[in-house]
Amino acid sequence: MENIIETRDVNFWYGDFHALKGITMDIQEKSVVAFIGPSGCGKSTFLRLLNRMNDLIPATRLEGEIKIEGTDIYGKGVKVDELRKRVGMVFQRPNPFPKSIFENVAYGLRVNGVKDKDFIRQRVEDSLKGAALWNEVKDKLKESAYALSGGQQQRLCIARAMAVSPKVLLMDEPASALDPISTAKVEELIHELKSEYTIVIVTHNMQQASRISDKTAFFYMGQMVEYGDTKQIFTNPEKEQTQNYITGRFG
Repeated sequence: MENIIETRDVNFWYGDFHALKGITMDIQEKSVVAFIGPSGCGKSTFLRLLNRMNDLIPATRLEGEIKIEGTDIYGKGVKVDELRKRVGMVFQRPNPFPKSIFENVAYGLRVNGVKDKDFIRQRVEDSLKGAALWNEVKDKLKESAYALSGGQQQRLCIARAMAVSPKVLLMDEPASALDPISTAKVEELIHELKSEYTIVIVTHNMQQASRISDKTAFFYMGQMVEYGDTKQIFTNPEKEQTQNYITGRFG
């Protein structure tokens, strides 16, 4: 398996606050990697560096290197909108646009200048099928996305991210606002999607990380304490801090 994401000695600051300290990691393509750790430990900050979402925050500073498919994504001449086509993002709370179900999924294609109606229709259908939502919405594509349940809205947001054929899907606690049944559907979906995508997920739920990921990284106080195969991290971690977090001694 080739590495699709490579980071080297990544340091990041919000103003004077040193939020990430020396993060070096490789992520293989078509794998699921989970970031775990207590609130405020840097895992979401690191996730957002992978598609330059932190660019939107004033007074931030990055040192180190982040490569995706061999390209330094903070290098000169990198177009952020092109990067975000390759690296999709799904947020904690479902955030559908105030449009129809169909137009939510078609949005990225239209923004990227796709005009071919048949192609758009096919991509919308394929993406909704890929997000395990097609059977529930195929007869109401013209209805508002707001008419869907929270779990359906989250799968719609996943379909929307998939429609532009990214290589990587970033998920920031995608199930934390959902009920157990919707959560199980999203987890099932992640399991199916990794045959086509590399998925990086931030989760507070350690059971979730252990169920869905191939590798797990444990973050604490802005550092990546440990990174390895999920099974090993959960059954036989190398670092005492990881052991303490996983067994619930702190967190």
